[in-house]
Amino acid sequence: MTVLSPHRMPRRPQPAVLGIVQAGGQGSRMDVLTRERAKPALPFAGTHQLIDFAMSNLANSGIDDVWVSVQFLASSLDRHLQSGRPWDLDRTRGGYRRIVPEEGGGGATGGFSTGNADDLYRIRDEIRRHGAEHVIVTSADSVFVTDLRVLLAAHLDRDATCTILTAEVDPAEAVHKMVVRVGEDPSPVDGVEGVVSRVVTGVEYKPGTTDATTVATEVFVYRAEDLLALLEQIAREHATGDGDDADTGLGDFGEELVPRLVEGGRVVAVPVGSYWKDVGRPEAYLAAHRDLLDGRVDVFDQPGWPVQTEAGSLPPARVRAGAQIADSLVTHGCDVAGTVRRSVLGPCVRVAAGAVVEDCVVLDGVTIGPGAQLASAVLDSGTVVGDGARVGRLAGDDLGPDDVTLVGRDSVIGPGVTVDAGARLEPGTSA
Repeated sequence: MTVLSPHRMPRRPQPAVLGIVQAGGQGSRMDVLTRERAKPALPFAGTHQLIDFAMSNLANSGIDDVWVSVQFLASSLDRHLQSGRPWDLDRTRGGYRRIVPEEGGGGATGGFSTGNADDLYRIRDEIRRHGAEHVIVTSADSVFVTDLRVLLAAHLDRDATCTILTAEVDPAEAVHKMVVRVGEDPSPVDGVEGVVSRVVTGVEYKPGTTDATTVATEVFVYRAEDLLALLEQIAREHATGDGDDADTGLGDFGEELVPRLVEGGRVVAVPVGSYWKDVGRPEAYLAAHRDLLDGRVDVFDQPGWPVQTEAGSLPPARVRAGAQIADSLVTHGCDVAGTVRRSVLGPCVRVAAGAVVEDCVVLDGVTIGPGAQLASAVLDSGTVVGDGARVGRLAGDDLGPDDVTLVGRDSVIGPGVTVDAGARLEPGTSA
């Protein structure tokens, strides 16, 4: 979706809108990288975290009330979010609010949710008290920028109960997502050139096989009244247990909520129209960094649409005599004396003379010793790689789970040690 400057948006009455960032649960698909952090806290491009894209899209779109719902290692996000300060959401009325699981509350369902639909159900009373007419819900594990006002405009034009932001992916990727089927009924969004919406005729949630290429990006606009009514109806039909132990049967959006909304009509889809990638699996995470280095990622190319993040205070990177750096991003505080090719180095990474780092994502504070060789790997913060160690093997264009080597936070790989391609080292491992 084209990012539009404010003066290009049509003037229309703006309804009360609440933004909810679902910062997720354990993020188990990222394996050792999310043992000690929430998935949205994963760095991207060395300087940002995944949650920055969701927060920036909402703030840049003029959504003043933004809640972040997080239930796994919430503290790993707190310092970065700074009460919404990087996005000018630290205000007395409205602005940023963190939503965490609670127990008790007069019989309301609390505790940990079992999916993103269940998550909304568990905070339904808070949404009602807010008084929002429409709720924009976004995940926090995708790399993209988009003007959510365009999505909201399409939603209002169609008088929709739900509007889905969609993307085009390969069928092999679509099996991991919610496949969206649309009709041949394009309707231009009023006042927004080149953007159309289409009626959703059906959805398939994580199908085993598919030839489809259109998927939900996990960005939705819901009419609040309809959303809350259907959440409660489904919960009444399926729930077992009481209070914090209740199982609502809601799960994720694609399991029952969105299919039921589609059956009732008035669900529409709008294509994202720009780079979008869900980086919730290791191979997708490395692939997105490859795309970034190849110039296919446009998220940082919009001067009027900044991806805001916590400002750091580290010194510039240092490139020493004899170092070789090609097609890479080297962030502040790094000290490079070796060879870095097609890789992203986070803050304060040290690459000794004779070391070779290729096709890697190296997070902050990693030290790579002389003669070490790293390929197609993701190294988490604080890892030490000893002299002459070998980590991973250079992978081809089609990345699979076994092609990407993951090294958990604060691991130590001894001198001369070999870590096989596709290996997973738990945080704190000594190898």
